[in-house]
Amino acid sequence: MSIPFSILDLAHIGEGQSAANAFEKSKAIAAEAEKQGYQRVWLAEHHGMRGVASAATAVLLAAVGQATSKIRIGSGGIMLPNHSPLVIAEQFGTLATLFPGRVDLGLGRAPGTDMATARALRRNMNASVEDYPADVMALQEYLSDDKGDNRVLAIPGAGTKVPLWLLGSSLYSAKLAGQLGLPYSFASHFAPDMLLDAISVYRDSFRPSAQLDKPYVSAGVMSVVADDEAEAARLFTSVQQQFANLRRQANDPMPAPVDNIDAVLSEYEVAAINNTLRFAIVGTPAQAERQISQFIEATGVDEMIFSFPITDKEKCLDAIRHVGGMTSVMQKQNWAA
Repeated sequence: MSIPFSILDLAHIGEGQSAANAFEKSKAIAAEAEKQGYQRVWLAEHHGMRGVASAATAVLLAAVGQATSKIRIGSGGIMLPNHSPLVIAEQFGTLATLFPGRVDLGLGRAPGTDMATARALRRNMNASVEDYPADVMALQEYLSDDKGDNRVLAIPGAGTKVPLWLLGSSLYSAKLAGQLGLPYSFASHFAPDMLLDAISVYRDSFRPSAQLDKPYVSAGVMSVVADDEAEAARLFTSVQQQFANLRRQANDPMPAPVDNIDAVLSEYEVAAINNTLRFAIVGTPAQAERQISQFIEATGVDEMIFSFPITDKEKCLDAIRHVGGMTSVMQKQNWAA
């Protein structure tokens, strides 16, 4: 059975680019992903970041839906503590009505921003971890069938049954996803440490639900693929610099690639960032195929979701084509049996 490949798009605003450039690139990414046979394309909610344009995630998803015709679209994810579950049900109910059978709703419990911005966003800064499961279940209820006795209705939303995913980088969301019988996506593209433990916890805690009868897990990886190994390494320097900026609390657009990362970052910074990005797929198509095969074999994931942190639009699309061309040859081993 071939393992599905998907894309997580952050609508990167590159150095010298605008949000409008990022939106056009996101639509092109989705169209190319559809052409190459990817399963889904997701956008991530981040706020107040000069290098990310997907803050109004549902709005941008509408544009991505219009630019495509069959690929699944969705969030990877919506940061639920930032919003009322009813508002999210209405937004994604609207998307599901516009693009029936194509919409996913991935949820996270982090703010997706700094705390000052989180305070400006949130309805209630006193929310605790214990509120998150209740909010997820409230969202499920809003998207379920209208039974006629609901005091509060999501219109659009009721009856759309938009499939929920839980996203996470720790064991908490893994266990909750299992207990609720929801698919789970692990953020190994930026938080790799607990990947294998989270997959194990998720599968061990899984209970079948109306949405899902057996565990289903995806994992994220950065991917920078080019015809030439040196060019792939050069393009990868953009995300290395971006992570360095995050560590330095420098809020800048996504940097342009450089020829030598050691000329702009210290040896310590490079080592620390490369450890965080240790699952990144970087190299030629042949090298990338081997790396992807090793990742699938080591984790037994049901789906891989790739983030392509490449500022140049055409080079980003080339990388998507390179990885998309592997979908017919990548095979999932039965490691979960």
